[in-house]
Amino acid sequence: MLARLVANRLLEIRQIFRQPLSSRSFSTALNYHIDSPDNNPEQPWEFTDVNKEKAKEILSHYPSNYKQSAVIPLLDLAQQQHGGWLTVSAMNAVAKIIEVAPIRVYEVATFYSMFNRSKVGKYHLLVCGTTPCMIRGSREIEDALLKHLGVKRNEVTKDGLFSVGEMECMGCCVNAPMITVADYSSGSKGYTYNYYEDVTPKRVVEIVEMLRKGEKLPPGTQNPLRIKSGPEGGNTTLLSEPKPPPCRDLDAC
Repeated sequence: MLARLVANRLLEIRQIFRQPLSSRSFSTALNYHIDSPDNNPEQPWEFTDVNKEKAKEILSHYPSNYKQSAVIPLLDLAQQQHGGWLTVSAMNAVAKIIEVAPIRVYEVATFYSMFNRSKVGKYHLLVCGTTPCMIRGSREIEDALLKHLGVKRNEVTKDGLFSVGEMECMGCCVNAPMITVADYSSGSKGYTYNYYEDVTPKRVVEIVEMLRKGEKLPPGTQNPLRIKSGPEGGNTTLLSEPKPPPCRDLDAC
């Protein structure tokens, strides 16, 4: 059964690459780059003076013979500076700084979903799509955002303010469902990346409108009956400081 599925998939890939580029579907074709006026290797790109200093500080965390280990934080800094996405020339600039072949940087940027290879909104909204959030209504959260903004997943609104994507587990399953807002509205200087937890379809629309007005709302749980990840309405057990086990002297550790 597995061998048949693999064979069928390989056949699909061969058929895709027999087609002209203009007719290939991005949903089925393998990831590849096509030069465009705002994304090509001839386009000049470099870090700003402020970010050059940040890049030096990032590199200082690594031995000089292992500077390639700084690829992820440097790509993150480049993405912040470039409004939330990475061009080929930005990746080439990072490759030059860490002295590796550009393909080594492309490999990282195309592997991790945190790096965007196409334009996103100034506020990039990411909906957690993993099982706990899905059980708690993440699909309804995404539908509410897409309907309110009038876009499809990974599209940018006409005013350039918002885009909606999906991310796998954000690690706050106890506060499901949740979204992340990557705020590129002020470049790398004012960049924030905040979690908004215990959201509802109504609440995510309110969050969008607050962001549109430039209002800064507190991240974390959006359920007023919860404190962080505590139970709704407060604790019913463990109401005092836990006692240490009688068989162990913790102060002697």
